Amino acid sequence: MQTEVFGEIFPLLSTANPQTLEWLLNVATMHEYPARRAVLMEDSWGNAVYFIVSGWLKVRRTNSEDSRALAILGKGDFFGEMAILDESPRCTDVIALSPVELISVSRESFIQILFKDSQLHHRMLQLMVRRIRYVNLRLQMRAAPPAVKLAHTLVALGESYGEEAAKGKDIYKIPFQDLADVTDIGIEETTQILEKLQEKAWIDVHTTQDVIHLLNFKQLVNLAGRI
Repeated sequence: MQTEVFGEIFPLLSTANPQTLEWLLNVATMHEYPARRAVLMEDSWGNAVYFIVSGWLKVRRTNSEDSRALAILGKGDFFGEMAILDESPRCTDVIALSPVELISVSRESFIQILFKDSQLHHRMLQLMVRRIRYVNLRLQMRAAPPAVKLAHTLVALGESYGEEAAKGKDIYKIPFQDLADVTDIGIEETTQILEKLQEKAWIDVHTTQDVIHLLNFKQLVNLAGRI
């Protein structure tokens, strides 16, 4: 992978200097995982940061025999940074929803480059604050109607990881239970709302291609804004 492409794929690295990108590529390790494979397990010690080159994953919390998706991640995002920064075991699992390609950078190498490149350090802080803001927004939305909450989830996934299509954006066909979990609504509500959105031709769930077409993205944005 060229350093320019590396910087373009990952927003975290958009402000890193060329020397940083080249050094990271030299110390990085490539990984491929099939769908439904565990990439990281809860309680394991943090020893690397992972960058998503392609594919979709979910961050999951398991309690006894119950598990719940907390977040969906896609191309260009990263994970594993919390466990290496506070030097504690991981508190969640990361599971591949689709086949994924990842790049990992060891804890020692990543910490070293954060001290060397102040722009990368600052950019990482910005993105971590953005994640906290998103969590706060989800807490504020608890009383919002289920359709508004689900539209917000679809819009966030489309804006963060969606691919531009002839109409709107395309995202991976995330299992409805995982969509329900991250939206904090029931599975029956999720299924009913998605069916209504399909009837309105705002989305199209393409089962054979594992894609959700967000056909009328503008209307979804308007619906998501009715908090």
